[in-house]
Amino acid sequence: MTDEHATRIRTMIVDDQDDIRSLMRMLIELDSEVMEVSCEAASAVEALAIIDACDPRVIVLDEMMPGMSGVEAAAAIRARRPDQLLILCTAYLDSDVAARAREAGIAVSVHKDQVRTLPGLIRRLAAA
Repeated sequence: MTDEHATRIRTMIVDDQDDIRSLMRMLIELDSEVMEVSCEAASAVEALAIIDACDPRVIVLDEMMPGMSGVEAAAAIRARRPDQLLILCTAYLDSDVAARAREAGIAVSVHKDQVRTLPGLIRRLAAA
């Protein structure tokens, strides 16, 4: 592994919509040379299956997914990886979802209308 690769902010995107994952990947990877999307998952179950092999620094989760919500996934991820950095990016953000997200260990919650802010959020979260 090169030094450059070791210093990159590895990110996982978990969203059940292919087009949203593609948009997020494009925004993240075009914004900065220090970030990369190391893996994607179409469900929380898939994310849990590949998280250790992918070893992301930051995970961006959707809330409304089949089988397991993003908040439920966050709790499962934090049980296995207590220091995992998590961002919730959802079209269903309200005060209840935001409160449940904080309780599950999600550092930042953002509405999908603000998806363009993801690169900055990821950089700030990884630097903290």
